[in-house]
Amino acid sequence: MSACVPTRADDPSRTERTHPPHSPPSHGPRRFRIAGADVSASIAVFLIALPLSLGIALATGAPLQAGLVAAAVGGLVAGRLGGSPLQVSGPAAGLTVVTADLIQRYGWRTTCAITVLAGLAQLGLGCLRVARGALAVSPAIVHGMLAGIGVTIAVAQLHIVLGGTPQSSVPDNLRALPAQLADMRLASVSVSALTLALLMLWPRLPGRAGRLLRKVPAALVAVAGASVAAALAGLRLPKVDLPSWSNHALAGLPEGPVLGIVAAVLTTTLVCSVQSLLGAVAVDKLVAGRPGLSARVRRSDLDRELLGQGAANIVSGSLGGLPIAGVAVRTSANVHAGAVSRNSTMLHGVLVVIAALLMVPILELIPLASLAALVMAVGIQMVSLHHIRTVTRHREVWVYAVTTLGVVSLGVLEGVALGIAMAVGVALHRLTRTRITHEETEGVHHVHVRGQLTFLAVPRLSRALHLVPHGADTVVELDGSFMDHAAYETLQDWQKTHTAQGGTVEITGRHPGTRISEPQAFTGCRCRPWTPWRNHQCDRPQYAPPSRNDPAGSDRTAPAPKGTGGASGHELARGISAFQRNTAPLVRNELARLAREGQRPSQLFLTCADSRLVTSMITSSGPGDLFVVRNVGNLVPRPGEESGDDSVAAAIEYAVDVLQVRSITVCGHSGCGAMQALLNSEPGGARTPLKRWLRHGLPSLERMADDSGPWGRLAGRAPEDAVEQLCLTNVVQQLEHLRAHDSVARALAKGSLELHGMYFHVGEAEAYLLTETDSGSVFDRVREAGLTA
Repeated sequence: MSACVPTRADDPSRTERTHPPHSPPSHGPRRFRIAGADVSASIAVFLIALPLSLGIALATGAPLQAGLVAAAVGGLVAGRLGGSPLQVSGPAAGLTVVTADLIQRYGWRTTCAITVLAGLAQLGLGCLRVARGALAVSPAIVHGMLAGIGVTIAVAQLHIVLGGTPQSSVPDNLRALPAQLADMRLASVSVSALTLALLMLWPRLPGRAGRLLRKVPAALVAVAGASVAAALAGLRLPKVDLPSWSNHALAGLPEGPVLGIVAAVLTTTLVCSVQSLLGAVAVDKLVAGRPGLSARVRRSDLDRELLGQGAANIVSGSLGGLPIAGVAVRTSANVHAGAVSRNSTMLHGVLVVIAALLMVPILELIPLASLAALVMAVGIQMVSLHHIRTVTRHREVWVYAVTTLGVVSLGVLEGVALGIAMAVGVALHRLTRTRITHEETEGVHHVHVRGQLTFLAVPRLSRALHLVPHGADTVVELDGSFMDHAAYETLQDWQKTHTAQGGTVEITGRHPGTRISEPQAFTGCRCRPWTPWRNHQCDRPQYAPPSRNDPAGSDRTAPAPKGTGGASGHELARGISAFQRNTAPLVRNELARLAREGQRPSQLFLTCADSRLVTSMITSSGPGDLFVVRNVGNLVPRPGEESGDDSVAAAIEYAVDVLQVRSITVCGHSGCGAMQALLNSEPGGARTPLKRWLRHGLPSLERMADDSGPWGRLAGRAPEDAVEQLCLTNVVQQLEHLRAHDSVARALAKGSLELHGMYFHVGEAEAYLLTETDSGSVFDRVREAGLTA
């Protein structure tokens, strides 16, 4: 069994010193090392970044060297200072439209100055620690903005693909498209078509050879293949022209109207920041999908990421580079290529610098039509069908559409402003869209409110309540998540009046107490979200209201409807109803994913069937995390025809051989009724099913009675009584039984499985993990979040 060593000793009597399991050696200086995985990942990212950086610079109308400068600075500066270790920054397609517009309006040197000012603005935002606030922007607006930028890029680059020159706006490009089609250049079209064909077909190469070839980035293969084909065919096409670095233009003082410069800085800051922060959040999700990586890579620090992006933009703009943001394509390639630290991002920046200095003759062989086709494909991919389906499912398609059309027709800042206005309008519409109905069923009047109950709905609520006759039994069902003070006052005043006239009122469908504006006093129930654990009974009728002859109704519970099985059936039905109303919407997507992918738990958790032991609560786990086996006494029968138990053995075999869990935990608990029954058992008597089952715990009883053998004990205190001593000893004994199972023994021999013992004290809400020491088996408190096996 793997021992679990706490980071802080809880037993003052233990004198040996323990060292953190990941402490560096105390002798000699630390040597800087780059993991092999980071080297290979940096090469993969470099091969993607090189053609994309040139293509984005071409699409913006900037000097092509500006793309290489931004790629290098993004890798070195943002990679070193940013808060997301695995995010790769550089010139992003999402900034193409903004940068192209700035270059047309103000020229290249002023655009560089705007990039520097945007970087300073990002530094200020990072110091103010407002990064999380940027994520409050509706995803429909962000996706709409990116889709609009993608459409703009694709339409503009289509002209270069056809051998022409793009116009300044999407409407102008669309108007000029028929003439461009009539005057297309076959050489440019053929090179672009070859580039697009390689982009689409390369990731789909079949077979074993295809798997090996697909490791080479499709973007590199497409551009290189098109360049070689154009050279072999002798096509005369415009190609990459990298001027001497001595003539490279740097940033100058901004020239132009002050308000225009300010608006340009705000637009650049907004797009750079939002794209980078969303990319950092996406990186965390990618890292979480790699079990071995999540323990080594910290979650993104969004404020630090904003500071790193700001510093990178200042450096890039000062050196004559494009604006910088986190780039999804390169970041995804970095994670999937196996990167384990920020060294991969920085090394990719070093490779870009080397390429910019030493590979100029090779880069100048690339046709501009091939780069335009590459960037056009990236623009098309920015219009994601997955995002459209998502916003449609969440009824935000109008926000998405308005933002996209605004960006395409007016510009990025204007499109985002329109999207925000539409999002506010949709929210107000939802707030006012409240349905209130009244109906009578078997003499009981039901008033059903669907939606948010605000002051705007008070007139309709009053009309529905006044339809209820004086003295009638009434149920008011509130199906929404919010009630403001005006609606609360209206409902409370009506209830007091109706009750004074001999009527009864039951208010259902809410969880009182979550907001100050919700009706608490008039329900007579002081329930809180955790009270279902306590089997609480509210002092109010649950289904049918009390009769008029029993207006108080506080000393009885109304009978449940037919088919619910009485009070217990009502508790079950109420719990299911609460799940469907409150919890199901939150977990539906995750459960749908588990339904598609199947269960892949990392642990087998074998514990007692005691109702007080909530495994998901004490392990902070969710659906799909634990494969749980529960039985009376958390027993593991030893294998064998006479003493074995097929149900537990089958679960162990299935978990280890089929699910391939990485650890098995046997968890006992305080006040275990099975251990109490073992202590009180007497020889003879009727062989009931419970007694036959508890025979698997007799070895634990014998182990505790043997003074020569090691007992399980708690660190820091003695067991409270014999029952607790037996509970601890039973965990140790059941782990020995577990090792006797063939599947477990094989996995332990291969080193693919760990065994853990755990004890949970119910009354103290304290968890203990088993540690094997020279003096025996000790259960240590688990207090530190960093405790590892």
